[in-house]
Amino acid sequence: MNARTVTYTALSGIPLIEPGDDLCTIIADAIDAAGIIPQPADTLVVAQKIVSKAEGRYVDLAEVTPSARALELAAATHKDSRLIEVILAESTEVLRQHKDSLIVAHRLGFVMANAGVDQSNVAPDGGDRVLLLPQDPDASCAALKAAFDRIFGVEVAVVINDSFGRAWRNGVVGVALGAAGLPALHNLIGAPDLFGRPMRVTEVAIADELAAAASLLMGQADEGTPVVHVRGLRWNAAPANAAALIRPKHMDLFR
Repeated sequence: MNARTVTYTALSGIPLIEPGDDLCTIIADAIDAAGIIPQPADTLVVAQKIVSKAEGRYVDLAEVTPSARALELAAATHKDSRLIEVILAESTEVLRQHKDSLIVAHRLGFVMANAGVDQSNVAPDGGDRVLLLPQDPDASCAALKAAFDRIFGVEVAVVINDSFGRAWRNGVVGVALGAAGLPALHNLIGAPDLFGRPMRVTEVAIADELAAAASLLMGQADEGTPVVHVRGLRWNAAPANAAALIRPKHMDLFR
């Protein structure tokens, strides 16, 4: 990686997204309105929620029948048993449970609260809807990148970010659920430090660092800025998607 100055620009004018909306065209119009002319290696960080909304990843809790396991966990966590049922359907394993908290292994490998099932910034639309993560965030990024490349005539990168809590730390930070066109994980093992010693274990989560910085501009509440344009990063490593960031279970010392 090589960057002396990196510029983050939150794009305004992104409307409320509905299922089936053409995210690429909407974002491209916002870039044009901001007076930005895309350049090679520019990155677009896109909030998970608008990708999920465009993909129609809604579930109406009124249509959910909780299982016995969901009822058991609902009593332990004080959560809606229908919500718990949706979380279980998106998960492969329940790791921790506590009042108001359910930590699971998502079907895509993420270790996270509630499998990413969320109601914040989700219009009820006459029901009691929740929103799931994209079906395949890396594939969503790849599709957006291909469309942006065609429109802009240059190679850009795309990251889908979401807010995660962290072991032993308070607060949430942005992390990359999906990535395309950049090395999501940059391996520095063997590279020399300032004194010529080879690094032995260092890998840099480039996509997560991009996602976290963009989250500062996106906000967590009613800011309405779900897309951030990033300029100034350069890399010479091969692209790798966000799946590279998921630590295998046998190497996860917290599980």
